[in-house]
Amino acid sequence: MTDSMTLDSYLAAGGVLTNPTNVPPRYRAELMKLMATFVDSELAGAAGFADIINQGPGIKERIAAAKIVLEKTDNADRVLKIMGEFGADTQRYATHHPWTARLDRDADIGASRSEHDMRLAVFNYPLTGWVDAVVMNLLMSRAVAEQLAEFSTVSYQPLAEAFRSIAPIEAHHGELALEGVVKLVEQGNDAQLQASVDYWWPRVAVSFGASDSEKFKTLQAMGLRRMTGSELKARWQAETTRVLNQLGLSAGPG
Repeated sequence: MTDSMTLDSYLAAGGVLTNPTNVPPRYRAELMKLMATFVDSELAGAAGFADIINQGPGIKERIAAAKIVLEKTDNADRVLKIMGEFGADTQRYATHHPWTARLDRDADIGASRSEHDMRLAVFNYPLTGWVDAVVMNLLMSRAVAEQLAEFSTVSYQPLAEAFRSIAPIEAHHGELALEGVVKLVEQGNDAQLQASVDYWWPRVAVSFGASDSEKFKTLQAMGLRRMTGSELKARWQAETTRVLNQLGLSAGPG
């Protein structure tokens, strides 16, 4: 950054920050929100899969579910450590929120967040069994892939590096989910799979957020966003629809 540049113009020009020192208050607030959403979603997601491990139909499936729980928790820890550098109480954080809390299956909260934490709305809904969990993982892992591609370029360099290291781990979760769905299709579970796709599709879709052009412009100027939620959702819809069609399934409503 040159002497004549303001921090805002530096960020708007593609500059990066490397430590919490002199981070502007608005930038810090938006960065903390981004990190909290990721950490809370990973911890809530891990808690949901922990409850489903023993419903796996075989040892291999149970190992895969346990691996997802372990790695999501570890991914949350990586980002939580960065939050700690900004003053978050990391010791209390992981145990303070009710990560296993879920709403009724038929609740409809749109994109609303939990009153307890910053998890994405989709992680407030319960899994109803192995098939349902595998489908949710397939749809959500592909949404996470789009979001991590976006967040791997944020202007806070330590966080961008953390997201780049997390991305292949989350991508592997998607591969495990696809493998699981393929096996379930071969076993003739098409109707149950489709019912779960229909349930989870709109709930995953709202994870990309509402289109707020003014808020997006602000985040874009800070170097915290490049693509709008609508653009990311369109990419997710196109790719996930292609995968589902290959499996003989259809994209859900909405």
